[in-house]
Amino acid sequence: MKPEEIRKLEAYLKRNLNPAMVVKARPRKDDSAEVYLEDEFLGVIYKDEEEGELSYNFSMAILDIDL
Repeated sequence: MKPEEIRKLEAYLKRNLNPAMVVKARPRKDDSAEVYLEDEFLGVIYKDEEEGELSYNFSMAILDIDL
């Protein structure tokens, strides 16, 4: 993802979920970015461009030991 996209996604997550959220570019991947809560990895945001429409999908695994 481009740095501008990452900044916009991070601002959205900070505003709507938690001010401590951080979005980082993934090495060698241009269709996704990693999401962290401070230093803890939470998941991945995937960029989806289909039929001229752009959306982002956030994927987060929840381990049973975390419940």
